[in-house]
Amino acid sequence: MDLALAYQTAVVIGGAKGIGRAIGEAFAAERANVVLADVDPAVNQAAAELSAKHDANVSAHQVDVTDYIAIQKLAAKVVIDHGGCNHLVYAAGVGSGKYGFPFWNLEPDDWDFVLRVNLVGAVNAAHAFKTQMIAQHDGTMLFISSIAGQIGSQTDPPYSAAKAALINFVQCAAKDLAEYDVRVNTICPGMIKTAVNRSVWQAWFSQQPEDARRSYEEWADEKVKRVVPLGRWQECEDVANLAVFLASYRANNITGQTMNVDGGQVMH
Repeated sequence: MDLALAYQTAVVIGGAKGIGRAIGEAFAAERANVVLADVDPAVNQAAAELSAKHDANVSAHQVDVTDYIAIQKLAAKVVIDHGGCNHLVYAAGVGSGKYGFPFWNLEPDDWDFVLRVNLVGAVNAAHAFKTQMIAQHDGTMLFISSIAGQIGSQTDPPYSAAKAALINFVQCAAKDLAEYDVRVNTICPGMIKTAVNRSVWQAWFSQQPEDARRSYEEWADEKVKRVVPLGRWQECEDVANLAVFLASYRANNITGQTMNVDGGQVMH
């Protein structure tokens, strides 16, 4: 299916690995110009690999999403290099690194960084890139949230709360930008083998007695079979497939929506 994304410019923040990298690759496969941004220096290698694999224009920028000035500079650089951003994807995310059940297993100080990356960083990106999209009277923004933001997951309360707030912010942004033909949506992944998912296991593992501990694979497979109706893992590529569709003209009337890629774990 030709999504007519060739030569458009997609900026993927959080693009060094995992879901962000998969989304960047999906855009590259559609022959879009791709800008990968991440605080992780591995973003440079990711860009080089995707560029070689897809014979696409893929560039890398190392940037901290909590630094608004740095995000503004990234947006200005995209204008210089590509004339503007057609599609913004915010896939940066972190957990607290602590098992949060009950919530007082964490301290209030454990919340700040999680909120700054998952929520404030997303707001920084929206502010930085909205001006050029308004001027173009066209564009899309996509924010990667989580089903944890819909069900009040006790696993990591700061993460769940930040992802819930992100969903609400996207609805606000979608209403604000609709008159400029800029569409804003959210994707909520379910069970995907990402670094955040593994950190949840590690936190659980460290609190178990020796005889109750299980490997990551055992723990994760048991959880998938218990909570996911389809009974299988979701893949980063599953999220990426939906991401490029939402960026395309085929999704022209979809905005302000929260779409789950979770094997049926959360049903509305």
